[in-house]
Amino acid sequence: MKQTLYKNSKIAYSDSGKGTAIVLLHGFLENQTMWQEFVPEFSKKYRVITIDLLGHGNTECLGYIHSMEDNADVVHEVLSKLRIRKAVFVGHSMGGYVALAYAELYPEHVKGLVLLNSTSRADSEERKLNRDRAIKVVKKEYTSFVGLSIANLFSEDNRERLADEIEKVKTEALKTPLQGIVASLEGMKTRKDREVLLHFGPYPKMLILGKKDPVLNYEENLEQIENTNAQLVTFPDGHMSTIENKTELKKVLLDFFKGI
Repeated sequence: MKQTLYKNSKIAYSDSGKGTAIVLLHGFLENQTMWQEFVPEFSKKYRVITIDLLGHGNTECLGYIHSMEDNADVVHEVLSKLRIRKAVFVGHSMGGYVALAYAELYPEHVKGLVLLNSTSRADSEERKLNRDRAIKVVKKEYTSFVGLSIANLFSEDNRERLADEIEKVKTEALKTPLQGIVASLEGMKTRKDREVLLHFGPYPKMLILGKKDPVLNYEENLEQIENTNAQLVTFPDGHMSTIENKTELKKVLLDFFKGI
């Protein structure tokens, strides 16, 4: 693990392999360890960068709100330090929101974009209220909030089968400080709608969705790529394709990278 500074906060990242740069961005309550089974394979042919986003993993908090733009600036800081001019971005869930913010702020540095169990749309009013409720709950019941949040990311069919994996994800999630959780919930709640990037972004784009995703409604999320040239990949499971559909996902991503 390597470190750099951004606005006096420590930012943790990893950098391995050579070739076209691939930036892997984790989701809410996750950190760069979520990619540990992907990096060895991807780095055989590509330069793979993973980054702990603000208030997650070994990256420090920056303030009360971690906006998606703040996180995009962190990513830009790391890539600038590594002298990477263009990269392919894969963002899981919140990582997808960060990748979209990056693509809006630094379009000339984007070579390809994958939204993995993610969406280009802003939160609905109902979802914003749910974020506010989540903030209140996590301040009172941190451990049970984290545990429930993680279990609810998997399709119901997989919760028993993947019980050990779910426990590992929970263990990592519980390393996320309360401030990091609250600041990210605030940042996701206020994020912009960036669907326009799926229509007009001049780089290859892919949307990967789970048919039984308990967090993102599958049918609603299909609408955002109508009349776009974004590729769609559908898996039969939940929000955690990196675990629920690991083998198939590796192949899909490698094919996408090869096509760029």
